[in-house]
Amino acid sequence: MSAVAQQKLYAGAKLREMRTRLSLTQKEFAAKLGVSLPYLNQMENNNRPVSTTVVLALAQEFGLDVTELSTGDSERLVSDMREVMADPVFASDAPPMADLRLTASNAPALARAFLTLHRAYRQTHERLASLDEALGREDARIQASPWEEVRDFFHYCDNYIDAVDRAAEHFAGRLDPRSAAIAALEHADITVAWSDIDGLRSYDAANKVLHLSNRASPQTQLFQLLLQVALLRQNDLLEATLDFARFQSDAARSIAKIGLANYFAGAAMMPYQAFLEAAQSCRHDLELLSTRFGASIEQVAHRLSTLQRPGAKGVPFFFVRVDQAGTITKRHSATRLQFARFGGACPLWNVHRAFETPGRFLRQLAETPDGVRYISLARDVSKPGGSFGSPVRRYAIALGCEVRHADALVYADGLDVSNDSAYEPIGISCRICERPDCHQRSVPPLERRLSINTDQRGVLPYEVN
Repeated sequence: MSAVAQQKLYAGAKLREMRTRLSLTQKEFAAKLGVSLPYLNQMENNNRPVSTTVVLALAQEFGLDVTELSTGDSERLVSDMREVMADPVFASDAPPMADLRLTASNAPALARAFLTLHRAYRQTHERLASLDEALGREDARIQASPWEEVRDFFHYCDNYIDAVDRAAEHFAGRLDPRSAAIAALEHADITVAWSDIDGLRSYDAANKVLHLSNRASPQTQLFQLLLQVALLRQNDLLEATLDFARFQSDAARSIAKIGLANYFAGAAMMPYQAFLEAAQSCRHDLELLSTRFGASIEQVAHRLSTLQRPGAKGVPFFFVRVDQAGTITKRHSATRLQFARFGGACPLWNVHRAFETPGRFLRQLAETPDGVRYISLARDVSKPGGSFGSPVRRYAIALGCEVRHADALVYADGLDVSNDSAYEPIGISCRICERPDCHQRSVPPLERRLSINTDQRGVLPYEVN
């Protein structure tokens, strides 16, 4: 039996959360699970692991997707806290990994509060270090970045918003997305005009005219058409979802509304069940899916990372987009792979090499310092401006999953996934990467001691012990 199979499952926080959501007392919940009250109390406090009997009862009695007990917030919280603890301010007081895991599983709200506090600290430190004059302005108050707040909202939702996803699937119905969108707008007496405009979309509310750029690609035009439908015809749903999220600022709420409208557009172009079945049938061939659903390669890759509907989950993918400077501009992980919250991605990752081979898919077998192995697919993405002299935006995207799902990917064909030497070592960021011999290391790892020999020089000017 493998080490993974022998690992005990502690999920006290999730058990308490489910019981609270169902408005059940411990006594009532224990009766439904077929265990004693003291046993339930011990499981909720992580003094005992969740037994097989309880797992089966949760699935049968409450329809719980039992994979949620061992995945989700906990792994991400541990990764986020570990990266924060790599900050030099904690250099001499970093807690052991066991303490971080205990906090993530038993006190997730405290863990998130800690991450929020650290973000506030970083913002203050950066303002002081740059000596900008913001300290004298009213807007110098310490507050979470609206962009980061929205990013974390989608991150901890597994990038899957059930109500919006199902509404988009229902909206598409039997019509193709373009026809459905135009019909919805016409029903609201809104005219769609294809115009030579700057930007991609412009809505004239006074005259009820939606202008779409005739320079944009067909996939982009359709996406913007559906995005406007979401803003105009699904506003109540978007607002209700925003109320539930309880953002701390109007700016964050506005950014999130655009994010939810984008989510609706992508889900309407690629309705959940139809897209999931097609992806499984063609073994996640991005080009075939792009042709079938009239979407771009990037849109298809992003949509694959959202297929986390309870009871009908797809392969858990990570998705990331970086610019030419290596800055992460989009990111999501339904896997255990986490991305650096500050700075760029690991330079050994194949996503950076995609710029060197435009128009080609690059495949990589990679292993992170925790021993988890992945298959990663990378490709460059260019977004022309639509006219001579207009700037071309260039990005690279990466899509991947744990190698145990390799059989479900056409891109794994021909790769020797059983060969240990085929896997390239990658990390999250240099500060928290424990590899002692990485030739691309930019800064030393904070948790390791260094040896400096003035009489010798290797790849690095120091050795990691």
